[in-house]
Amino acid sequence: MTEELRIGVFVCHCGINIGGVVDVPAVVEYASTLENVVHAEHNLYTCSSEGLEAIKSAIHEYELNRVVVASCTPRTHEPLFRATCKEAGLNPYLFEFVNIRDQCSWVHMHEPELATEKAKDFVRMGVAKAARLEPLEELTSDVIPSAVVIGAGISGMTAALSIAKNGFYVHLIEKESEMGGLLRHLYKLYPTEELAAEFLEQRIKAVEEDERVELHLSTSIKDVEGYVGKFKVRLDENGAERAIDAGVIIVATGAKELEPEGLYGYDGKKVITQLQLEEKLKHGDLNLEGIKGVVMIQCAGARGEVVEYCSKICCMTAIKNAKLLKEANPDINVFIAHNELQAYGEEYELYYRDAKKAGVRFLRFPLEKRPKVRKSDGKLVVDVYHERLQMDIPLEADLVVLSTPLVQNPDAEKLSKMLKVPLGQDRFFFEAHVKLRPVDFATDGIFLCGTAQGPKDIEESISQGYAAASRATIPLAKGYVRSEPIISSVDEAICVGCGICESVCPYGAIEVVETEEGRRARVTGVKCKGCGTCGSSCIKRAIKMQHFTNDQLMAQERAALGV
Repeated sequence: MTEELRIGVFVCHCGINIGGVVDVPAVVEYASTLENVVHAEHNLYTCSSEGLEAIKSAIHEYELNRVVVASCTPRTHEPLFRATCKEAGLNPYLFEFVNIRDQCSWVHMHEPELATEKAKDFVRMGVAKAARLEPLEELTSDVIPSAVVIGAGISGMTAALSIAKNGFYVHLIEKESEMGGLLRHLYKLYPTEELAAEFLEQRIKAVEEDERVELHLSTSIKDVEGYVGKFKVRLDENGAERAIDAGVIIVATGAKELEPEGLYGYDGKKVITQLQLEEKLKHGDLNLEGIKGVVMIQCAGARGEVVEYCSKICCMTAIKNAKLLKEANPDINVFIAHNELQAYGEEYELYYRDAKKAGVRFLRFPLEKRPKVRKSDGKLVVDVYHERLQMDIPLEADLVVLSTPLVQNPDAEKLSKMLKVPLGQDRFFFEAHVKLRPVDFATDGIFLCGTAQGPKDIEESISQGYAAASRATIPLAKGYVRSEPIISSVDEAICVGCGICESVCPYGAIEVVETEEGRRARVTGVKCKGCGTCGSSCIKRAIKMQHFTNDQLMAQERAALGV
């Protein structure tokens, strides 16, 4: 017996985000006239506790078996509304989201009448699709109770130790012969001025003493297979191949300092980078008594010179090293030439003021008139254009220090292809969502922390290490993962096993296997993201996308055209 369709429509004012442009009551009145709609109402904020209770009450009162919410973006709120439907006893995939904020009120804020008509069109399309929705069940898969952390810098070590303290085994993989990453090359940390070596030694000792952490030094990743809960990682460990299994993976591969070849007369001797200065200070290789002037040039290679972005940590690194130089020898003239300083937060601002009190001088230059390094009578001279004086200020220097940005490691692209995770426009690893999922990748079971994501200081890298470990520990603790059933489905009676779908799948979720009836495509549900690439490429139309079937999409198209 065919189920009687009973659809409820809920239209959100979203304060003035929608209601300030779209005539929400008119949209509700229109929705109530649509076929199969038995209830329509508007809410000030549908995502509020009152709005969610209104949905649950209406499901029971009007015996709704389909729900349409017209409000903001499904990217942020769809899980919330699905969970609400589930709490009311309705299958969460009998819910349809209509975005009338981003696609109506925000883009047509000066055309309220047209925005309202467009919102009506969208609601009509949503109702048409909702009438053809089918109940779906989430997929469940077991999780191997161990983790792989790629990179043994400060964020990687932090993540590994955090997971281990929660009782799970961790494989910590480092391509270098020792742990520590960039932290190994630092002299002192800001703003505490604690010796970096002593700080790092404590972390290294903790890793070495933890029985749940297995350290793999001089080890590279050869290949990664599988999906959340069941990853297989092949290693090249000191020339020997090895495969390990894990439920989750954390990428903490770090970054490296830009080599400023061809910039500001860089020679690695008289013109060096901040990291090289740290090394000299650390090992006592700098004759502080023989240096009279030091000029530090900020944004060397950053903000449009080589890379487009600000490296975020360069200002505080320069301030720290300048302050250390002045404290070691107050007679040294130390100048920091900058475009603008990033000393964010009270602690860093106070540290900046302490540097000024110690005698460090700051000169601001415009980016279009960067400093120039030249030689005059055998001496280095840095010409810094002074914004207020509108002229070049020549500064004699025995040492020029370039504050260069952190850049991505050269092997990141290879790893991103193995893991099927993206790199952003600056070539750093790209998280799923900067606010909602800042340490997750779009690929389930793979997480991110530290400077592999972009330039950040040690404190932030440690915080992210804990955050990534926290996220990764959830599936390990549960012992299973659930994934959305919005995936591709193969009709094996039609499939001819041509393999096109397998070749185009960006997630490796579909493969052609031998069956009793011949070669057929098969989908690994927990790997599939429902992108639809396989369905659109299938020459036999043997693949459909659950929740986005041809019938559902065609119904939306007909509703859009009013036919």
